[in-house]
Amino acid sequence: FRSTQSTGTSVIGVFISESQVGVGTIIGSAVFNVLFVIGMCAVFSKELLTLTWWPLFRDVTFYSIGLTILIISFLDQEIFWYEALCLFIWYLCYCLFMKINVPCEKWISKNI
Repeated sequence: FRSTQSTGTSVIGVFISESQVGVGTIIGSAVFNVLFVIGMCAVFSKELLTLTWWPLFRDVTFYSIGLTILIISFLDQEIFWYEALCLFIWYLCYCLFMKINVPCEKWISKNI
């Protein structure tokens, strides 16, 4: 539901009022989603949740690289189709990485 609100706010801000609200909405929404979802899972869990460093490291790494791509894309105040494609490909990389997440975590944990 939160993502739908963010999408609506971004569309209105960018296309109707032609303001910069889209960037703040994207970044703020992502931070909210990460922190709120993790917090609510911890609050409503019926058992003790044991968290490791791996999910935080993985997600912060992907998120930081994605934000870097976004910031570079906004430097000229426009986003071209190839910049949007680059962001979409980065999202696909994250999705594909999640397919091999467990073996990667085991391999990294074993070799560190």
